[in-house]
Amino acid sequence: MSRQKLQKNTVIGFVVSLLLSIVKLAAGVLGRSSALVADAVESFADTLGSMLVWQALRVASKPADEDHPYGYGKAEALASLGVGALLVVAAFYIVVKAFHEIVIPHQPPEPWTLIVLIIIIAVKELLFRVVMKGANEYESDAARADAWHHRSDAITSSAALLGVSIAVWGPQLTGINGLVMADEAAAILASGVILITARHLIRPALRELLDATSHELAAKVIAVAERVDGVRFIEKVLVRKSGAGFHLDMHVQVDPDLSIRAAHSLGGKVKATLRSELPGLVTALIHVEPFEQAKSEDNSPRVPPVSPSDKQAV
Repeated sequence: MSRQKLQKNTVIGFVVSLLLSIVKLAAGVLGRSSALVADAVESFADTLGSMLVWQALRVASKPADEDHPYGYGKAEALASLGVGALLVVAAFYIVVKAFHEIVIPHQPPEPWTLIVLIIIIAVKELLFRVVMKGANEYESDAARADAWHHRSDAITSSAALLGVSIAVWGPQLTGINGLVMADEAAAILASGVILITARHLIRPALRELLDATSHELAAKVIAVAERVDGVRFIEKVLVRKSGAGFHLDMHVQVDPDLSIRAAHSLGGKVKATLRSELPGLVTALIHVEPFEQAKSEDNSPRVPPVSPSDKQAV
């Protein structure tokens, strides 16, 4: 049910973004606004990104099978990476077009383009809030990427609104004709915001695709496992993200005098406890070993300190 809700939000965002992109492009061409045309280009990239996210959510929702025992969760990271790449391309296109317009004298944009931009900003911000609420509820990076596209679009449209406002009213109020170029300046500023958004999407996606461990979640795993009666020491914890879930490999040291049956049972108890308290845990491979005092002292601490980048990736 959760995936269906995320897919529904993505489809709604796709349809609305497509319609707004067409409106922006038409308004930019008819209203002589470089910032609005650049904003339309970014929106088309955003719309294509929504299509990628929607398809990724469909793939990621497939259950694990014989060929993919860990599931299809990384499809979400691939979608985030693809969308980030699209935003980078869109940003560079906007910069090139803006500089081209700067060297060519032109009339200021039409005043009615301001009304178009205000409506677009309001709609895009609403879409961001709706999609992000679902993404946070179901821990979906792909849906977060889709939400940030809507926020990015709202920001670039706000920059366009500022630039067009100055280009329209600046020459009339100040007599400085050069203020017409504020339209192009807004387009260049918008490209910078787009690049920042792209980085926000690409970095965690690369960490997930490269199986970077989550130190923050590893610390939570240790805290939960150490409370299980019979666990003497947690030797190794490896946690990696895949879509909305996590996969765990852990070495647990127990009393060396335990029988194989008892040790196996204790490992099962650790796994059950972890899955109960950490619902995002998809798979857990628990390796049981005999407790060794010297080895446990040499291996401490077991988890590196959590850095800001680790928290962002989780």
